[in-house]
Amino acid sequence: MITMATIAAEDRSGSAPKSAPPCIIVIFGASGDLTKRKLIPALYNLKENELLSDNFAVIGMARAEMNDEEFRRRLRDDMKEFATDEVESDIWKWLEERLYYLSGDVNNQQNYDQLNQLLAKVDKERNTRGNWLFYLATAPEYFAQAVQQLGSMKLTDEATDHWRRVIIEKPFGRDLPSAKKLNQEIGLVLGERQIYRIDHYLGKETVQNILIFRFGNGIFEPIWNRRYIDHIQITAAETVGVEQRGAYYESAGALRDMVPNHLLQLVTLTTMEPPISFHADAVRDEQAKILHAIQCPSPEEAQRRAVRGQYDKGKIDGKDVPAYRTEPNVAADSKVETFVALKLLIDNWRWADVPFYLRTGKRLAARDTEVTIQFKQAPFILFRDTPIERLTTNRLVLHIQPDEGISLRFGAKIPGPTMRIGAVDMDFDYEDYFGDTPSTGYERLLHDCMVGDATLFQRGDQVEAGWSVVAPVQEAWENERAPSFPNYEAGSWGPKAADELLTRDGREWEQTHDVRKKDAESAG
Repeated sequence: MITMATIAAEDRSGSAPKSAPPCIIVIFGASGDLTKRKLIPALYNLKENELLSDNFAVIGMARAEMNDEEFRRRLRDDMKEFATDEVESDIWKWLEERLYYLSGDVNNQQNYDQLNQLLAKVDKERNTRGNWLFYLATAPEYFAQAVQQLGSMKLTDEATDHWRRVIIEKPFGRDLPSAKKLNQEIGLVLGERQIYRIDHYLGKETVQNILIFRFGNGIFEPIWNRRYIDHIQITAAETVGVEQRGAYYESAGALRDMVPNHLLQLVTLTTMEPPISFHADAVRDEQAKILHAIQCPSPEEAQRRAVRGQYDKGKIDGKDVPAYRTEPNVAADSKVETFVALKLLIDNWRWADVPFYLRTGKRLAARDTEVTIQFKQAPFILFRDTPIERLTTNRLVLHIQPDEGISLRFGAKIPGPTMRIGAVDMDFDYEDYFGDTPSTGYERLLHDCMVGDATLFQRGDQVEAGWSVVAPVQEAWENERAPSFPNYEAGSWGPKAADELLTRDGREWEQTHDVRKKDAESAG
């Protein structure tokens, strides 16, 4: 295997990011998993990299009864479990003394009075200059209500000397009508530039690198079109089941949970036209154009282009795992899908007739998120009178997780007296080249929000356009009898119908994760 770990150090360049301005982050739902596993460790990493202002504070708000010291002690223990043992370090002590807590209910008006008083107090103590960021890490049904309550207390009012912003977690709606309704409701309180609809996939380095890879390298963009590309596959596979999220998953399913946000974000970044700049709206304008260009099939055609599945019991890493229907808070006869595969077509000049195959699922054979660009095969006529039976098809893979990097496959002559071609993989691994930097995936997103850069956050029209893409599938499934669930074994790559989705077109899913794993084992 050819690796890129020996690239010259002098080729590494880039300016250092600026420190965030003074501010307070208010986390609604601060007693949940997101805060302890992602947000607080991300803030720790930002401080370690000197990207937080000294005039900074965090206010956690949740129903659990705690005071400031109990909140700090709980997060200190969580840091040991999920992030770092260095809770005696100056960095943690700096962050810990800036943690505050308010016991309250997102539905209770009186608690917003208390929050208003606490914000004024902390703002004065920490000199955060009235810059407040509200993070809604709550159940989706509370998003609009929380924003309305903040607005009624004028906590979202901006002035020339301070800003107010709101981060909203996914899912943003459950279909097109509910997404439009939520946009309308929060739009009565907030301006679009105050709204940051977060998608943690966009915090991953390889996702952010897609634009740099495409538009910063002159060798790729000229061939990034229907003339040279046969098809594109996007996979977001997980080995875990629904774990303790059964109640949520029963109301969501894989289609709602993954496609309108994560997968379509990868589609737009892979296929968008070059923006005129990296300013937020310039990038998001081009993404929105792609979403609007995705072909909207009839419900009947949507049935042929979409596959759903639900996992049965099986083995993952040699261990027995249960079927979805036996998971906690899941109905014994559940018809909810844990796997989705889709075929999409984009009706524009660059991508017409190039199929895009998307799949995502729980309890699959490997944890793997990647974008595979399959190029068209070269003409065979030159090799007709040689022992070669078929040519290697060039393939470019953008590995998103767990191993961030880029792979390029091409053909090369195998040494010897006869004409033989072997497939060669050229691999670039982020960790080998840039080192292993501690990250939760939220560092960039939190920092961008604090500095006012919305490039990696979805705009309202993008959200609605994303739901428009899946609407025909939702309609088709509502009017179609569900398959006989469960229909794929845990530890497999999903139902057979997902393979048939490609074989009908003379193609097959690329299992590049399995290839990389074998290469790594042989190298070791």
